[in-house]
Amino acid sequence: MTFEGFPVAALDFYDDLEMDNTKSFWDAHKDVYAASVKAPFAALSAALEPEFGAMKVFRPYRDVRFAKDKTPYKTHQGAFVAAGPAIGWYVELSPRGVRVGGGFYEASGERLAAIRAAMDAEKTGTALARQLQRYEKAGFEVGGDRLKTTPRGFSADHPRIGLLRHRTLFVSRSYGFEPVIHTPEVLTMIRDDWRRLRPLVSWVADAVDGVPGPPTRR
Repeated sequence: MTFEGFPVAALDFYDDLEMDNTKSFWDAHKDVYAASVKAPFAALSAALEPEFGAMKVFRPYRDVRFAKDKTPYKTHQGAFVAAGPAIGWYVELSPRGVRVGGGFYEASGERLAAIRAAMDAEKTGTALARQLQRYEKAGFEVGGDRLKTTPRGFSADHPRIGLLRHRTLFVSRSYGFEPVIHTPEVLTMIRDDWRRLRPLVSWVADAVDGVPGPPTRR
């Protein structure tokens, strides 16, 4: 199957699912999900895999075991290509359109310490800071979970204290629901932006090289 873009029906499906997140709605529209969401993501995965690697398309079901919100289905479809544990490229479809990103989405213990050590080092830390500035100038957003306080072992006046507060770090860009997302051209946009994000993904992968990743989720 050739990737032809995301159908309008895919956005409508998630728009409606946000209003009626029930098994009865899902069962009545699962053919729409299969044709308008699942199939395009499979085609997108096949198109990007030769350059970036295998894509994990996330399950549509929410894990509600420990959540207060018991709605059973995710109101977006995400997919991830890993360059290391919790490191890589992301693409998402939701009622707000298409968003792409890259970076690291989980780090704790030794991995977070290794990333902060690379941020602290003059050469690698300065290189990352400059790269993030280039992304912002190019229209990307720099995000992630950040400490409100100063990480232990670092000074509040560290020249890269803003970076050191990050517990996750990712750079993203939204295409919204512009007409282009319904065309094959969006594949080129995703591929080009993932290529632009490769320096960030590689920086993080190098920083944690040799450090054990998080446990595999089943």
